[in-house]
Amino acid sequence: MNQAAKEDGRQLAAGRSPMVSAVFEGHEKVADARGLALSFLADLQAAHGLAVSQRVTDTVELVVSELATNARKHAPGPYVLGLEARDGAVEVSVWDSEPTLPVAHPADPHRIGRHGLEIVTTLCRSFEMHREPVGKRIKVAVALSDDWGTGIGGPPAM
Repeated sequence: MNQAAKEDGRQLAAGRSPMVSAVFEGHEKVADARGLALSFLADLQAAHGLAVSQRVTDTVELVVSELATNARKHAPGPYVLGLEARDGAVEVSVWDSEPTLPVAHPADPHRIGRHGLEIVTTLCRSFEMHREPVGKRIKVAVALSDDWGTGIGGPPAM
């Protein structure tokens, strides 16, 4: 992993959002991407004074895990993971070199696997995917507030 950029605490006061990004060459474990996300969330609390609940931490960790797993599994070469705190959310962005956009499958409780996109879209406030000049980028936002009124799919069923 090559950590490309990390903003320091003074930048919130200057109007810039805290962010971090890293290039993963593809041989690293997905746990390394989750570790970057957890470190970023801890920094949001310690250095920037933003409240990050356990729900947000768990959700961001799961979303990063799903998106990094897909990039590692389906795209040749490296992928880039970015995290940014802005507009009351943690934005997670993953770029990879595969231009084919993922397809959401209809809900099927009997299907084994291929539920990642369902999970991500249910847990996130927003979901975007775009082809890039090379590859694609998937960008999601996880609300920092524990108010589920802003989620795409609402809270998970218990």
